Amino acid sequence: MAAIALRSPQYKTITAGTNAAYATCSITIDGAASPQYVLRKNTSTNATVLFEISELCLDYLTITFNGTYTAQTLSISTVVNAYTSSDSLINGSTFTDVGYDAYGTFMEGANPEVPFSNRPRWLLNTDPESLDVYYIYVPNNTAGVLPYIAVNASMGYVGYGASQTSISASSNYGQYLVNIVRVDCTKYGDGHKITFVNKFGALQDIWFFLKSVNTTNKKSENYQRNIISSTGTYSVNSHTKQVYNTIANTNITLSSGFYPEWANQWFEQLLLSEQVWLTRTDPFDSSDTQVVPINVKKNSIAKKTVLNNKLIEYTFDFDMSFDYINNVR
Repeated sequence: MAAIALRSPQYKTITAGTNAAYATCSITIDGAASPQYVLRKNTSTNATVLFEISELCLDYLTITFNGTYTAQTLSISTVVNAYTSSDSLINGSTFTDVGYDAYGTFMEGANPEVPFSNRPRWLLNTDPESLDVYYIYVPNNTAGVLPYIAVNASMGYVGYGASQTSISASSNYGQYLVNIVRVDCTKYGDGHKITFVNKFGALQDIWFFLKSVNTTNKKSENYQRNIISSTGTYSVNSHTKQVYNTIANTNITLSSGFYPEWANQWFEQLLLSEQVWLTRTDPFDSSDTQVVPINVKKNSIAKKTVLNNKLIEYTFDFDMSFDYINNVR
């Protein structure tokens, strides 16, 4: 069973055979009683017919996050058949896949599959010079989870404790050891956890350990208001330049702290992610936290290196993915 990356094109093909007139592609998602899509293409004898399915399937995969890490994938059954002009079946193929909200790069080739290497595997990148050991960077006294892909192409998450410094390899999930590097960020608080959908289609946490800056921006319109009364007087306490249609947005600027050079790929995937969340202290209850949808504000990052920058640190601006003044109608 293939774990296909749906943010990149996924092609299904069939050789039409003798006397072929047309071919169909039926796509059934998550075991539905009938196909969600049935595609048809005219063809000719022994021609190869090509269907692209990723865009259609991705419409059915919406990643959500409320603080609980759950596997969010699609089961996809694709049936490709070739027929004669009299609707007689010539031949066909059935493909059974698991769809991930993932993408491959151009250099990884066509029809990319997660995790682009052997399974089981942790669903995050590590140092390419030491692929048999993984590293994550987490504040002291903080628990968390790691995503993995199992042998059967299913996604899962493994938790680790607040004082744990490693996760052992397992034949059921990650086949390599994970070192949990603990970071003291108490000078700036408890750190800020950003959760995003990475290139493997899994929820990945990345911590920003240094300072944060919160900003509120507003946009509004105004008009020149007539305040003259019927007697030719006016109140000096009345607004002559009346403001209306005020909307406000908030954003947060976070500094990552120091990471190894190979972690550039994490920040690049954060930039390219379409779903990102911030876990922050609840402003109405300091003993609780809340998960906030955010959007990455910047459109590019310059990859930093030890040679050029000595210490690798990134600053990201995030916009809250909602207006500050509630205007949901």
